[in-house]
Amino acid sequence: MTDLPLPALDWPVLEPGWVWLCGAGPGDPGLLTLHALNALRQADVVIYDALVQEAILDWAPDAEHIYAGKRGGKPSAKQRDISLHLVELAQAGKKVLRLKGGDPFVFGRGGEEAQTLVQHGVPIRIIPGISAGIGGLAYAGIPVTHRDVNQAVTFVTGHDQSGNTPSSLDWEGIARGSQVIVIYMGMKHIAQISKQLIDAGRAPTEPVAVVTSATTQDQKVLETTLVDLEADIADAGLEPPAIICVGKAVRMRDVLNWQAQAAGIAPVNLDPLGRGRPAESA
Repeated sequence: MTDLPLPALDWPVLEPGWVWLCGAGPGDPGLLTLHALNALRQADVVIYDALVQEAILDWAPDAEHIYAGKRGGKPSAKQRDISLHLVELAQAGKKVLRLKGGDPFVFGRGGEEAQTLVQHGVPIRIIPGISAGIGGLAYAGIPVTHRDVNQAVTFVTGHDQSGNTPSSLDWEGIARGSQVIVIYMGMKHIAQISKQLIDAGRAPTEPVAVVTSATTQDQKVLETTLVDLEADIADAGLEPPAIICVGKAVRMRDVLNWQAQAAGIAPVNLDPLGRGRPAESA
């Protein structure tokens, strides 16, 4: 597979001294973009995050692979040091690929790294990737938008630079204004987050899904309610990385759990929203 040619197009060239910041998607190597594959085949150095699957690095067998993962509560490189290392490699004339899980600009610190590179005169290219808040939920059979459910979706992070729940977030406004809420990196503070949402007016019985290790062979999905969220996560022994989805869109998993259907398991509820009518055609 590593020798499979790319389609005959005018693909961009990763030049020496450049850094390409690239999203690797939520985990499944098949969700990599062709631009990402093109970058992997050209890079001298690949600096990759903790959520990048090892199989993806196989697409760059001749490059140097440098781990720069950051996982909450575990020893990891400082963000400033990672950014400056990218600068050093580029200034040494290397063709540098910064490979990040999901999308580099969605809670991935890609903006910070790009800013540092630009400040040091290093030319960059941004390659978007499929964010876990969209692709990971899709693998669980949960659409982040559905015309019968929501006309808005809000993506939030469960912690800020200090490691605490972001104090700048207006949880009352989020709870009131968005039918579906997708929470990244929220496991550590899930008790506080669920309480804030309930205190802000969300129903304690509102459906919630927790998807861990999304799109990989280790993916697990927990369906629960907002009030039982903390206890059920503990009982299930779930660990990060996780995406948490709050809202009625979770109920669509009853019909759209395509992985279960592929295994021969029939949908449990053909009308999860209780509309009493057949689904519309596209």
